[in-house]
Amino acid sequence: MAETQASGGWKQDDPYKLADKDFKIKYTASCACGEVEYAVNTDPVSAKYCHCTDCQRLHGAPFQWAALFHKEALRFVKGVDCLMFYYPPDKEEVHHLPCKVSCSKCHSPMADEGRKMWMAFPTLFKTDNGKLPDAFRATCHIFYKDRRLDIKDGTPKWSELNNKSEQIQDES
Repeated sequence: MAETQASGGWKQDDPYKLADKDFKIKYTASCACGEVEYAVNTDPVSAKYCHCTDCQRLHGAPFQWAALFHKEALRFVKGVDCLMFYYPPDKEEVHHLPCKVSCSKCHSPMADEGRKMWMAFPTLFKTDNGKLPDAFRATCHIFYKDRRLDIKDGTPKWSELNNKSEQIQDES
């Protein structure tokens, strides 16, 4: 059963719990207006460029860059009540996984929430020098069959999910 945003039952689950004194923050990310902020306590498990048509439409870009974290590695610092959710298959504003997570104030996309993973957008993370650590570097392109432009970067490209679909070679 889909959970509406108003019911708020999702607030008791990872990753929506609030950071406490025992949560060791490694990186923080926030929306454009600063109302929503979350923290992670580790480097991402992996990072990818997604070229699926949902990501293209919802981000207004040819692809989305995502850093993947296990949900238990994330806690919110503030703004949980300012979140809104979107479930693309049904085109509904509902917290039904997998879904898109945004700030309800500035409408900044915050992440894609999967059943087990949080796909964070690396450009939202704060760093001292403005550069992200190598752990955020994308290791592949997924759903490259749906690409809007060719990217010749030497990074593996998969027609759908990595290691579960046909690999596409860079054209010379």
